[in-house]
Parts: sequence; C-alpha cells; structure tokens
Amino acid sequence: MSAYLSIIFMGTAELSCASLRALTENPQFQIKAVVTQPDRPKGRDLRLQPSPVKSEALRAGLPVLQPERARAPEFIEQMRGLAPDLIVVAAYGQILPQALLDIPRYGCLNVHTSLLPKYRGAAPIQWAILNGETETGVTLMKMNAGLDTGDIVVQESTEIQREDDARTLHERLAGIGADLLVRSIPDFVSGKLSAKPQPHAGVTYAPKIKKEDGAVDWRQPALAIWNRIRALVPWPGAFTHLADNNKPCLVKLWQGEVADRSGSPGEILEVSKGRLVVGCGGQALQILQLQLEGGRRLNAQEFLAGHKIHVGQRFN
Repeated sequence: MSAYLSIIFMGTAELSCASLRALTENPQFQIKAVVTQPDRPKGRDLRLQPSPVKSEALRAGLPVLQPERARAPEFIEQMRGLAPDLIVVAAYGQILPQALLDIPRYGCLNVHTSLLPKYRGAAPIQWAILNGETETGVTLMKMNAGLDTGDIVVQESTEIQREDDARTLHERLAGIGADLLVRSIPDFVSGKLSAKPQPHAGVTYAPKIKKEDGAVDWRQPALAIWNRIRALVPWPGAFTHLADNNKPCLVKLWQGEVADRSGSPGEILEVSKGRLVVGCGGQALQILQLQLEGGRRLNAQEFLAGHKIHVGQRFN
C-alpha cells in the first residue's frame, strides 16, 4: 500500500459515524469526500436537519456531497473525477449502481451489522433481537449491485446479551465495525485478505422497521413480546392500549421481563408492591418501565402510585 489510501466514505445514520471517525483518525487513509443523504425535515417544526454523518464530517473539516440519488449520472461523473482508491459504505441508505461500484480500483467495502447471509437489508439489529437471536456481528463485504449480496471479506461476532436492546447493540456493533474496517483494509488492498461468496444457505432479510411494527400482540408468548420491546428502542417503541372507561389510551413499553405466571392475554394479573404483570399467550410479562401518551417514562412503581390500575383491567 502507498503512503496513504484515498477513500470516499458513504454513510448517513448514526451507525456510520464510528467508522468515519476511525478512518479519519488513521494516517494510512485520506478521506477525499463524505457522501451522505440530503438534509431532511425533522421535528415538530419540520426544519431541515443534517444527517449524523454530515455533522461528523463537518466537525472533521471534510468535504460533504449530498446527492438526491446515488445513481444520478452527474454524481457518478463527479465520483469518477475524485478517482478514489476505495469507497467505504456504512448505512448509507441507497443501493449503489454498478457504474459507481466500478470506479475505485479496489472496489467498494460495506460495513454491515449482521453475520451475512443472515439479515440482509435495512434493519438487521432490530430483526436479530425480534427473532430471539443470541448472536450477531459485523460483516465487511465487497459490494455488488444486489441487496447485501456481495462477497464476504471478514466477519466478527458478538453475543446478544439479555440486557441488550437495539440501542446498546447498535453502539457495540458500530464500534466492532469501525475497528474491523481499519484493521482489514490494508490486508484487503494488499491481497492478503480475499473476498469469498456468501453461502446460499441461511439467507434471511431484515426489512425497514415501520411504526406499526411496535404494536404488541398479547396473544404472543411473553418472550416474543419482551424481544419486541428490546428490539424497538428507541424507535418506534413497543406500544399497546390500556382500556380505561371505554377510552383506550396509548402506552409505550420501554422495559420488561418474562414472569412465570399465566393468564388471559392482555389481562393485568398483578399490581401489588410495584409489580405490573400482564398475561400473554404463554407465561406473562412484567412491565418495568412504561409511558402514557403525552407523559414521561416511569418505572412500574412510579406509574402505579399515580394511576388507578386494577387487576382484571386489560391492555389490547
């Protein structure tokens, strides 16, 4: 490898920032430009907000490009003019065309937060927890024009702990991915590390999470509901409705654990001594932290002290 490797970094989400920081802090790499999605309206006033990666790039004094479409001919020509040795992609948010992938002499590397071929797609962290996986990891992949179908360069695994939710797992995988990236690039470009095709067996998909994915179905086993709560922190959050004088109110569930009880799905089984236990399709769920619509997050003891909840009342 020469004195440095010229890189264009493409990323948008918070997950990407750790990889961008790791590259900028390493003298082996020169970041020619950072490509991210255009500013989008957010918040109640819908003001335009930069992506986390744009903010990170500006702090580092790096040039930023924000094409509306990565396959636009004028953007591809701009990238050709930059002539990078390598493109690194992490949670960018668009599938890249072959014309773009062909530009760098060493191709394009993608940091993907699953052990491919499992959980190809937009939300691998959430779906791994939703499906009760006990292990996940990061794959460094040489990209092709498909959806996470490129050859595997290297992988690193990590256990999904009981105390993990999507937020804590996200942070851990972001760090693992950044470290794996900077360790692997020199061996990849020198040919010491070769990319191998993904196995055909075990392919699964992780589609983008939608708001309605947060709806709790109390007919499911308590373990599945507990996994849903963990998987959907911080967005959209698992939610249900509490029946109250024929006017159900929205309740978000932020923490819970499986309880060795049984009862009708959605029925409140216990409200004593700060315990709020609800029947499920199998066993029961003890709710540890919850939030009424328009209110603040409360632990179960605080919630029960301020709200008249009784055994037999229902969530639906």
